[in-house]
Amino acid sequence: MPRSIPFMASSDRAEGFSPELRASLFHFTVFASTGAASAYLAIWLSGKGLSSEQIGVVNALPVLLMLFVTMLIGRLADRASDWRVAIIILALIAGVAPIGFFFVNEFWGLLLVFTLSTLPSGALVPVIDAATLRMTQRRGTDFGSVRAWGTVGYMVTAALTGVLIGWLGAVAFVPIFVVLSLLRSGLAFPLPQFRAPPAIDAPVRKRDGAKLKALMKPWFLLPCIAFALIQATHFFLGAMGALVWKIDGIPEGWIGPLIAISAAGEALMMFFWRRVGGHLSARMMLIIAGVVGCVRWGLMALNPALPLLIVLQALHAITLPFSYFGMMLFIANWAPEEIAAEAQGFSAALTQGFAVVTLLAFGWLIGIMGGQAYFVAAAMALAGAGAAWWSLLLKPAHSRDEGLAHA
Repeated sequence: MPRSIPFMASSDRAEGFSPELRASLFHFTVFASTGAASAYLAIWLSGKGLSSEQIGVVNALPVLLMLFVTMLIGRLADRASDWRVAIIILALIAGVAPIGFFFVNEFWGLLLVFTLSTLPSGALVPVIDAATLRMTQRRGTDFGSVRAWGTVGYMVTAALTGVLIGWLGAVAFVPIFVVLSLLRSGLAFPLPQFRAPPAIDAPVRKRDGAKLKALMKPWFLLPCIAFALIQATHFFLGAMGALVWKIDGIPEGWIGPLIAISAAGEALMMFFWRRVGGHLSARMMLIIAGVVGCVRWGLMALNPALPLLIVLQALHAITLPFSYFGMMLFIANWAPEEIAAEAQGFSAALTQGFAVVTLLAFGWLIGIMGGQAYFVAAAMALAGAGAAWWSLLLKPAHSRDEGLAHA
């Protein structure tokens, strides 16, 4: 990754737009295409003649490939003059690739285009997360209120996709997906410089600097595994949930709103995170997310009626933000800034590994068990809570202050 690219330069202040506002606008688009895909991709692929197993493969392959590129991209991003260089490049690739959907109809073509579309967009997530967290910590602003706009974007596009497809039909899905992907590309360019200005002497990775392998100890790995287990269940919901609900008799018109309900709860929790989660240690957040996730998925496996399903979707306000912030803060507290993106990339790669297995397994399990496959998700969430608890036993927080800073 080059140290600097002049045409990508951006000052820390753009007239009328703070760094936080520009980062928020980009975060709004980061998961927008994912929101559209969650609302209709599985159904659209099914309409193209793909089986549930093939749909599982389409969703799993990009995640599998990210296992091999996420940490590398994070390492290159850490070595660049600023993390935004990598973000812009990845956003551009992810914006152009979906145009291929207009020209393919069979399994292999759909698999190729979806992989080229989602691999770079997925790889930029740990980079933008690490960059935004470090920037807000440096400036004394609220990371949660910036990151929440990613969830708002997901929520709005998921609901809007459902409405537009209900009005225009399945033909609208690909144009929606392409437009959202290109919008993300465009809003990457105004992103601020995330590193501290040169006068502050921001750390940039050196040959003899901090190494990720120094953190590879059980107490550090167990929370990463906990997050991977819990987050993998959300991957399943995002990739296959709409199809399961359709099989279980939920009207298609409710699928978009159900996804939007979960995203709305997630966004609200993120906006008020300082008040809600500010007094919890990072690993305690993971434990809470795992226990609530076990309850959520266990009840969802019972094919609940629509009113209860709405309540269970609202529990997303706990299962995702608590696990997400728990993992982000845990890594930020223990990983030096010079390996920030690489450390987040390691967590993302581990999560993606669990997600690959989950997507492939659940594509097969749905064909056998239907909605009762959620029982497996419940067990995964509970195991995640157990892993975080085990880490606390290995390296407990010895005081409240230490817990907030280093747990």
